Amino acid sequence: MDPQAPHGSFPARPKIVFMGTPQFAVPTLQVLISEGYEVASVITQPDRPRGRGQKVIPSPVKMLAVENHLTILQPEKLDESFLEILLAVKPELLVVVAFGQIIPGKVLGSAPWGGINVHASLLPKYRGSAPIQWAIINNEQETGLTTMFMDEGMDTGPILLQQKVPIRAGETAGELHDRLSGLAPALLLKTLKGLAEGGIEPIEQNESAATYTSKLTKEDGQLDWSWPAERLCGLIRGLDPWPGAFTVHKGKMLKLYRCSLAETRAGGLVPGRIRGLTEKGLEIDTGKGAIRVREIQAPGKKRMTVQEFMRGSPMAPGSIIGEKR
Repeated sequence: MDPQAPHGSFPARPKIVFMGTPQFAVPTLQVLISEGYEVASVITQPDRPRGRGQKVIPSPVKMLAVENHLTILQPEKLDESFLEILLAVKPELLVVVAFGQIIPGKVLGSAPWGGINVHASLLPKYRGSAPIQWAIINNEQETGLTTMFMDEGMDTGPILLQQKVPIRAGETAGELHDRLSGLAPALLLKTLKGLAEGGIEPIEQNESAATYTSKLTKEDGQLDWSWPAERLCGLIRGLDPWPGAFTVHKGKMLKLYRCSLAETRAGGLVPGRIRGLTEKGLEIDTGKGAIRVREIQAPGKKRMTVQEFMRGSPMAPGSIIGEKR
């Protein structure tokens, strides 16, 4: 954002370049289109090979842009050659939702009002990638959305508006992702309206309260049964649907889903010990307490209920899971 520009001069209908890539960004782009904003161009990541077959697939944002006959740019790098193209578009504002790259100051400076980002956390907490997953993994009680003017840092710009969202009991990262994705468009529209009316004063972030997240990998999903039940359930929920929390049994990797805490029983705990199968799920001892899982996925198989899985691959009460990979 140009620091010399008075807030009251923010245009009611800025000429927008939209920058986003995954499904999370799609509802926000859709609302900008349906509300009649001029989306001069859509910038998204290059088509990448995905899935088991490694078929090259366009991003969800690109597919929506194609459907609406919007101009699409897919730069490998936000370099000088890209900047020349962007400057020719003459945007008034960049709207950024889960784009997937750090955006240089020169790119932000291509628009008089710089960039507004919609971030899926209550900044300054959970800056960086995977804020939704980490909020679940850490057993947070609430999270939310933040709109902010962008600077060259990682989610460090001045806050415009925030919306708190309670995390529901047992909610997975995938479920929370969909809820926040659906709420993001309204918060962006409220932000644009508030800026145009001069009713929003950007607030600098409190650096002393900042926390950062890291990008998740498949290896992050290995369950350590010596952990407390709450921590294990947080990891299982936070890595659902991707990459999936896993354990090893008889040399095979099993992904576990739909976790809840099981009731305490008399007798000592043996981490990784199968307590048994009930109507509510498969109960397993941990280092402190026990958990209950309702779905399992074996290698090369689809997700299934634990009842279905146990019919084909029974695990006897008292057996131990959790061998090192």
